[in-house]
Amino acid sequence: MRVVGIDPGLTRCGVGAVQGSVGRPLTLLGAGVVRTGPDTDLPQRLVAIERGIEEWIDEHRPDAVAVERVFAQHNLSTVMGTAQASGIALLCAARRGLPVALHTPSEAKAAITGSGRADKAQVGTMVARILGLDGPPRPADAADAVALAICHIWRGGADARVAQAKQDFARKVELARRSRAR
Repeated sequence: MRVVGIDPGLTRCGVGAVQGSVGRPLTLLGAGVVRTGPDTDLPQRLVAIERGIEEWIDEHRPDAVAVERVFAQHNLSTVMGTAQASGIALLCAARRGLPVALHTPSEAKAAITGSGRADKAQVGTMVARILGLDGPPRPADAADAVALAICHIWRGGADARVAQAKQDFARKVELARRSRAR
């Protein structure tokens, strides 16, 4: 499975691409940020973020996109900008028909470090360890995006297997019901 993770933000929108599957080594395909200047008008910033995410999706051709779920923060202007960048990420994935998963920061942290309260340094260190890198992707927004992609591969793979097992079970129950009705 190939996943592009997106840590939305107006100034630095983290992006990372990871390939792998549950129980197998993961490979980092790329990590970086889409940057916009705080002095640029909001509509132009959103267009720049869209273009940057589109380029990442075009280059890495993911099977899914994992986006950090926006949560309430104390600073309303920060959460609004994050939500706007998140909407752009969702739009870019939906335009291509890609499945999108939203993971909270604590879900990604727990998946990567074992603790939903891990700090950015701990997340970066574990991302590097999981991927066999010399150091964490930089800046921290890129490491967070990679952590989201890893989280989705690990959680999404399990979720997909559970969904398939439920579907298989329901099919067997229906077949058994039909054979008894004869």
